[in-house]
Amino acid sequence: MAAASHLLSYQLCPSYNYRKPIISDKKILPLSFCRYGSPCFDPKAPSRKNPYPKIMTVSGKRQLEVVYDPEERINRLANEVDKNTGLSRLTLFSPCKINVFLRITSKREDGFHDLASLFHVISLGDTIKFSLSPNKTQDRLSTNVPGVPLDDRNLIIKALNLYRKKTGSDNYFWIHLDKKVPTGAGLGGGSSNAATALWAANQFSGCFATEKELQEWSCEIGSDIPFFFSHGAAYCTGRGEVVQDIRPPIPLDTPMVLIKPQQACPTAEVYKHLVLNQTSIVDPKTLLEKISQNGISQDACINDLEPPAFKVLPPLKKLKQRVLAAGRGQYDAVFMSGSGSTIVGIGSPDPPQFIYDDDDYKDVFISEARFLTRGEKQWYTEPNSSFSEIEDPSSTTETPSSI
Repeated sequence: MAAASHLLSYQLCPSYNYRKPIISDKKILPLSFCRYGSPCFDPKAPSRKNPYPKIMTVSGKRQLEVVYDPEERINRLANEVDKNTGLSRLTLFSPCKINVFLRITSKREDGFHDLASLFHVISLGDTIKFSLSPNKTQDRLSTNVPGVPLDDRNLIIKALNLYRKKTGSDNYFWIHLDKKVPTGAGLGGGSSNAATALWAANQFSGCFATEKELQEWSCEIGSDIPFFFSHGAAYCTGRGEVVQDIRPPIPLDTPMVLIKPQQACPTAEVYKHLVLNQTSIVDPKTLLEKISQNGISQDACINDLEPPAFKVLPPLKKLKQRVLAAGRGQYDAVFMSGSGSTIVGIGSPDPPQFIYDDDDYKDVFISEARFLTRGEKQWYTEPNSSFSEIEDPSSTTETPSSI
């Protein structure tokens, strides 16, 4: 059942349509669209609290109205948990990343490839709400977008299962994922979600594990996840799981624009088209040193996965070429992030005008972003927001439930 107040009405006669607004006390209760994707009544409408059944007469017909508010029920259950724990609910920002450069250096015996890349967290991200569940058997995940798996195929659930396996914790959660990072974008949105879930689970357990342990464990479920336990900028090698924290080599206020077409680039398919002897021969450490000393430049933002990605998705090559041509010096560099399909323009938050004018790009995802880091023993926060919310039993502030 969706996480919203639903007004269920049962008439004592047929022909009731539950999708129509219900007449109550001679007022039309406004039907709106919830952020979680389900129709619901306007949260500002009256009679949301203390649901109860009542009999009323509409146009001479008797009608039994049953008001059921699952959100209130979940909050009530969470409050029961509050009595026995110091931390019951936590809201965290889950930022994505870009690869400023990405070199593929060799193929491994295990079938994976060795890479060397400058990863950097950016300000685009999801928001994840965690609530301790009285249920000690399974987690419960909801999201605001269709198509996202809600079972153990999701990296959030995998991360929580991993944490319980490593620590013996018996905490289970209600989780709501407010997703803004597109999937199949080369931005590591799912990996960030997993890292955020591990961080959250550790907070609920009183920081039982160290950040280093969380980072080491996380590589068991994804190569990009360990990076998010850096402070935001890292030189990554191996499959991506060998993370060397570095000082941010690029000013954090450097603007950028992200442009992603609807089509995704399946990572496995991109690697199938990779030809190692056709990749760059530039030493990745030389690229890192160049960016650290001179800043972003087009020749330093090499991505060895661009040629195979352009074979998998030919329109992506055209998009990059058009952004480069239309930028006319607007961008310091234009490149693809990860295995695609996001094209990044560094130096300006604005896309070129053709993105708005050309019908071929009417459905692209566009977002501006900045580079982002985190402090010691703190998780990432969205700029100009207070996304890291912790509630304790003494708090009197009402928090909207997410399940």
